[in-house]
Amino acid sequence: MSTVRPSIFEIAVVFARIGITAFGGPAAHIAMMETEIVSRRGWISQEEFLDLLSATNLIPGPNSTEMAIHIGRRMAGWRGLVVAGASFIGPAFLIVWAISWFYMSFSSLPSFQSIFIGVKPVILAVVAQAIWSLSKTAIRDRVLALFAALALTLYLVFGNELLILLLIAILNLLFRLELKVPRGKSFIIIWVSSIFLYPWIQALAQAMEKNKVAIEDLFGYFLKVGSVLFGSGYVLIAFLQSDLVYRYHWVTKQHLVDAIAVGQFTPGPVFSTATFIGYVIAGHKGAVVATIGIFLPAFLFVGLSAPLIPALRRSAWTAPILDGLNMASLSLMAGAALILAKGTINSVYGALVFGLSLILLVRFKINSAWLILIAGLLGFFNLTN
Repeated sequence: MSTVRPSIFEIAVVFARIGITAFGGPAAHIAMMETEIVSRRGWISQEEFLDLLSATNLIPGPNSTEMAIHIGRRMAGWRGLVVAGASFIGPAFLIVWAISWFYMSFSSLPSFQSIFIGVKPVILAVVAQAIWSLSKTAIRDRVLALFAALALTLYLVFGNELLILLLIAILNLLFRLELKVPRGKSFIIIWVSSIFLYPWIQALAQAMEKNKVAIEDLFGYFLKVGSVLFGSGYVLIAFLQSDLVYRYHWVTKQHLVDAIAVGQFTPGPVFSTATFIGYVIAGHKGAVVATIGIFLPAFLFVGLSAPLIPALRRSAWTAPILDGLNMASLSLMAGAALILAKGTINSVYGALVFGLSLILLVRFKINSAWLILIAGLLGFFNLTN
């Protein structure tokens, strides 16, 4: 347990700065938090960070926002919970709110594509550095290394993060209980059964997803989404398209496409897409209501689940489950990084900036916010070609 206890003001400043510079989705956001909170400031240990990440992956809602809330609570109780979460969400909310007003007033979006192209290699380097740093704590033996490879394989082939987390946690628990299967053969059984059974489990989960009850009003709808949605921002997009475009007809398909673009090319949590959608539907009031609705469950879920984490770590039965979740969470970050790399290290600029950023982050501990700022300026002035 770390003895460092920052002030509420320090917590607010650090998470607001991360919120302003956190491009690239949840994996990149979490990587930046690891760099700032664990490596640079030592507010919590790597093991604590991994446990919080695993707990975050088991509850619905935006993962990176919930990580900020978890860390804030660990540092300063309920005040830290509220301040860290609000500070991380706030910059994205204000930026998307302003863009929404511009969009509805002038029927167009500012261009973010060139800036995002500029910062993507730096984001990838931040994620790679965090994965390398956390893996030294998470991968305690060859068994966990093999489970990490299995989780990564399942993610890249099938997707569905929640099922992967649960599967790896259960498999690690069973393995640690030393079942009467020879260990060499058990690896083969685990791999073969997982590959063959996983698509069927995923199909069942998707079938259950289709039976969820729709909620009619704006706040209730986004409150429901924030309460039941697992996975990445891409899962959110599927929800919004199915419900808001085709079922309720609250927005057009073009509105949704533009909302996705805003969520991808602005810093902070991707769930800030709800702010844009809320503004399109009901103006300023809609932006505020939709944002509160989609993020409120995250604060409640973290507040209720956080006290259980230390007990889970101490228990002989639940500690292996937590180790399995840690391993799977790290593999999901690696999978997200590999997907991001496909469109990033495909040019001389991308390869050079990625390599240089990784060296500066690992060897010289440069603050990633400065690297993102410089890369964003390069993209803004179209110097990335």
